[in-house]
Amino acid sequence: MQFGIFSVGDITTDPTTGRTPTEHERLNAMVTIAKKAEEVGLDVYAAGEHHNPPFVNSSPTTLLAYIAAQTERIVLSTATTLITTNDPVKIAEDFALLQHLAGGRVDLTLGRGNTGPVYPWFGKDIRQGINLAIENYALLHRLWREDVVDWKGHFRTPLQSFTATPRPLDGVAPFVWHGSIRSPEIAEQAAYYGDGFFANHIFWPASHTKQMVELYRGRFEHHGHGRADQAIVGLGGQVFLAKNSQDAKRTFRPYFDNAPVYGHGPSMEDFTSQTPLTVGSPQEVIDRTLGFRDYVGDYQRQLFLIDHAGLPLQTVLDQLDILGEEVVPVLRREFATNRPAHVPDAPTHASLVAAARDSQPAETTSDAALAAPTR
Repeated sequence: MQFGIFSVGDITTDPTTGRTPTEHERLNAMVTIAKKAEEVGLDVYAAGEHHNPPFVNSSPTTLLAYIAAQTERIVLSTATTLITTNDPVKIAEDFALLQHLAGGRVDLTLGRGNTGPVYPWFGKDIRQGINLAIENYALLHRLWREDVVDWKGHFRTPLQSFTATPRPLDGVAPFVWHGSIRSPEIAEQAAYYGDGFFANHIFWPASHTKQMVELYRGRFEHHGHGRADQAIVGLGGQVFLAKNSQDAKRTFRPYFDNAPVYGHGPSMEDFTSQTPLTVGSPQEVIDRTLGFRDYVGDYQRQLFLIDHAGLPLQTVLDQLDILGEEVVPVLRREFATNRPAHVPDAPTHASLVAAARDSQPAETTSDAALAAPTR
């Protein structure tokens, strides 16, 4: 099982100091956080995509390529690549290029985003959001798997004898997670292709996440990709840690109360009781996270949001130390307990290359003779 963090890249004033970081400071902080995540032994760093204030990361592939050059092991992903408003041709080429530069340490999460105005900014109609997601991914899927593509759809100009360059590293496309909070159509899309389904699992109660994951698992099996419990599931989550629960709540409360997303709404206590947000000690985070398996089954990836709402960089780095030293090692051990042998691990570039190699037909004697050099 993979553990990591994701960032939405918000620029938020620290409510305890009144200081707002610059764009330059926030971007460099994200790089520092990603490097720290690798240092403490996490598996994944994911960055979101936004094109409006107060967010700063409009080009995840640029950020991730810069991080790739300064890391060696951590998988670099996105916490949403906008499949609706980005050209699928550009996505295909950008991520294949990043895949080469990062030595395969790349996957991505596709989504529709949560900012309505982004659609007209990029010449799209928000009323076509689901249709855009379906058509654009159908094209992206082909661009990574076919050397020459002829294509015609509703939302972009046709392609004639087009080859996306560079081709995917080792002939294997980056693994795709389809991210959604509320759309069953996206769960169906992930299941149809046999891709991963990433349930954001931040703002909704456990019952909703359970329903979405069960839909995806059932349809994954229906489409012939394996048993329902072999479907590839990822979950988001939010945590704030301190040595004890009282310190965690006292420190995080002003950030929660003023956060752009949920500030000035429900109390922190109500929010933590109704959603997966956990503010407390390492043991409380461990217990809460282990409980996710009770309603989604054995899953493959757990990402935590820890660098938002104006939290200072040093506080985030301290959070990573606690995650790496006290939380994730226990979660790895406990999630491995009683995990059925037939449930797969999260796909990696190496595992996808091996699977592609294993799926090739065995070479026959006549094939070998034809391939042998003549003398």
